[in-house]
Amino acid sequence: MPLNGLNLIGGRTLESGKTFRAVNPATSQHLEPPFHEATLDQVDQAMKQAEAAFVEYRAKSPKERAAFLEAIAAAISTNDELVDRAGQESGLPQARLQGERGRTVGQLRMFAKLIEDGSWVDARIDHADPARKPVPKPDTRRMLIPLGPVAIFAASNFPLAFSIAGGDTASALAAGCTVVLKTHPGHPGASELAAAIIAQAAASTGMPAGVFSMLHARDYAIAIALVKHPLCRAVGFTGSLKGGRALFDAAASRPDPIPVYAEMGSFNPVFILPGAMAERGKQIAEGLKASVTMGTGQFCTNPGVVLGLEGDSSRAFLEHAAASFVEAPPATMLYSGLRDSYEAGAARVKKVAGVRVVAESKTPASAAQTQVGAKLFATDAKTFLSQPSLHEEVFGPATIFVSGSSTEELEKIAAGLEGNLTATLHGTEKDLQDHRKLVAILERKVGRLLFNGFPTGVEVCPSMQHGGPYPATTDSRTTSVGTAAIDRFARPICYQDFPQAALPDELKDANPRGIWRIVDGQRKQREG
Repeated sequence: MPLNGLNLIGGRTLESGKTFRAVNPATSQHLEPPFHEATLDQVDQAMKQAEAAFVEYRAKSPKERAAFLEAIAAAISTNDELVDRAGQESGLPQARLQGERGRTVGQLRMFAKLIEDGSWVDARIDHADPARKPVPKPDTRRMLIPLGPVAIFAASNFPLAFSIAGGDTASALAAGCTVVLKTHPGHPGASELAAAIIAQAAASTGMPAGVFSMLHARDYAIAIALVKHPLCRAVGFTGSLKGGRALFDAAASRPDPIPVYAEMGSFNPVFILPGAMAERGKQIAEGLKASVTMGTGQFCTNPGVVLGLEGDSSRAFLEHAAASFVEAPPATMLYSGLRDSYEAGAARVKKVAGVRVVAESKTPASAAQTQVGAKLFATDAKTFLSQPSLHEEVFGPATIFVSGSSTEELEKIAAGLEGNLTATLHGTEKDLQDHRKLVAILERKVGRLLFNGFPTGVEVCPSMQHGGPYPATTDSRTTSVGTAAIDRFARPICYQDFPQAALPDELKDANPRGIWRIVDGQRKQREG
């Protein structure tokens, strides 16, 4: 469909005075059309539309909301124009974007099944006991209900799966919330195409027009206005630590603070234990290079530091890794700002006394194609422990190998790490037994612990945890991937001594939806 570059509010497209254009990072060419930046007045309009729509949308049955999500998924699954435009705006290869489209569709359908099943509301019932002494026991019933209108911020590194129709939007709509989404200026055309799909799906399934709105904006003031709008009830964000913290602070400064679920920076340490280093150091080195350079290193789970014990096996590992990194071809980053940030971060690491460059891509990178090369650094544990700047994420295809003189030194490094999304252990079963203390330390530092793998690639499934202690996220109890992501956009309510006819179906004794519940302390699906 022809792009119009307009904002979408309550099913209507609106323009403004200021405009900008997307850039193809692989060619440095500006793309048509110009996109209109939202105004503060349009933020207010979108939020008011979302609030009005929420009253109707939350009353829709789970089956109706599931049909809405399925309609979005079906349209995205066959829309090649969306994939093509995302490729032009991001420089990502079509194969990667085809896979990302599959993930986007899968997420939407996963949440559709979740809400049709209905057990996610965590219904709990405790029946009354009028004869209890000395005080009669009341009838209490608890479940999760949607928060209200929420603001979602699209991510740069996943123009489909963490963007307009991505996991945050899917989980918020599944919970029964209405969504006002701010696009990422790196891929406004793909955003407009996806937003049109959502709007069409809303119309075809009988959803209120204000269930979803999309705003283009580069101005920081628009982001803050969304977060501070009195009708906004929660925020979903994936991006930088600086950006996520700014939104978190803005939400906390409101007269009525609201939750901000921000996924931010992560170092994702990889520990190679002695048994694994000796048995398969070469294979791990090759796997490391593949993980670090995947997607030009533009994943939040990119392994930024690798740790092992000093010795012949570690030296051989580093030699294998160096040979692999040298052969890695330069690749295009999502936009020039990310390229500049990557080069500045790599230069910062290189300047630290005690750090050496082990390998760099031998083929020169093209500035016109927004390319960068892979980089492998090395240092010792003493230097790493004494230089806080080495603990800062370098977003891109770079990692640093840290050699420790003892297990205790590796444990000290682990204990000093900030919160991360992941940590990885390469080892044997004996290694795990010998390093139980290290495992225990890492359990307090991350949201996902991997064994004999690499953190890049996040499986979308109910058991996935994609979150971690600050600064990986602003709330380590939540995830942005998997069915538990829906919990971010819901809150509990308790009904006390309500008559059966006035209760939600999920809390009625007859359990007409047949969901799993905790009744008088026992988990059951049917009464009796």
